[in-house]
Amino acid sequence: MHAIEPTPGVTSKAVAAKPDDLLDMVLSTLDEHKAEEIVSIPLSGKSSIADHMVIANGRSGRQVAALAEHVMRTLRDNGQGRVRVEGLAQADWVLIDAGDVIVHLFRPDVRSFYNLEKMWGADVGPDTTSH
Repeated sequence: MHAIEPTPGVTSKAVAAKPDDLLDMVLSTLDEHKAEEIVSIPLSGKSSIADHMVIANGRSGRQVAALAEHVMRTLRDNGQGRVRVEGLAQADWVLIDAGDVIVHLFRPDVRSFYNLEKMWGADVGPDTTSH
């Protein structure tokens, strides 16, 4: 995993966001940058790894990588210093671990194959947007 480097010229005086604020930042960024089929799955009571999981599509590997970069920049610029990322080089499936929020960004065919919504018992399918 790779840690996000601080943005030059931006001081990190901001305190790490609360889980719901962090979720809102992620969802807004994905929506603003045209992610598709955005789904948020609450993990409280299901897992201790995070409070929320977000799953979204990009239309291509290039868009998946761009979405990941936008999310990481938003988190970094808002004081979330403990962000980790995996899969950015291939951009088929990018995992962003922001502590209380885990973000999975997929190309559509890869998302269909892994079907994380079903694995986590979400009441939404990959064709449903909850945002």
